[in-house]
Amino acid sequence: MVKSSNELHQKALELLDKRGVKLTDIAELVLFLQTPYIKDLTVEECLVNVEAVLLKREVQNTILTGVQLDMLAEQNALMNPLQDIITDDEGLYGIDEILALSIVNVYGSIGFTNYGYIDKIKPGILAKLNSHEGDEVHTFMDDIVGAIAAAAASRLAHANPSQSELVK
Repeated sequence: MVKSSNELHQKALELLDKRGVKLTDIAELVLFLQTPYIKDLTVEECLVNVEAVLLKREVQNTILTGVQLDMLAEQNALMNPLQDIITDDEGLYGIDEILALSIVNVYGSIGFTNYGYIDKIKPGILAKLNSHEGDEVHTFMDDIVGAIAAAAASRLAHANPSQSELVK
């Protein structure tokens, strides 16, 4: 039976929290991405946009899918060589990024550049998720969090097109 939107939303939020990601962590990534373009941007404004992205069903589905795969990898429950590829976060795997792109697509092409940039430099919570320390696997989670931030930054950019002229 398909869960209601509210149930999916709550589960997605629960999984982010369980995996050590706070919504303010994502909002800080959005602030990092958009501060050069939007004058006087606040973490609170960024958080509003993160929350709006998280209301999208395709985002919720991506979170559930990616976290499940990370958790199965932690339990050594995947077949090899997939188990090793995901556990090691192999650079040429790419499926983690492809899954994350389903989130980036929600707010148009600007999301691709935001995502590519933040995925490359891995600021804030992304550095922690990508550290490969401890027993947790975050192969999908780091890309999902980066994609949520990129989508929220894109949403902000669409809402503030004239602001890009103010800050240069």
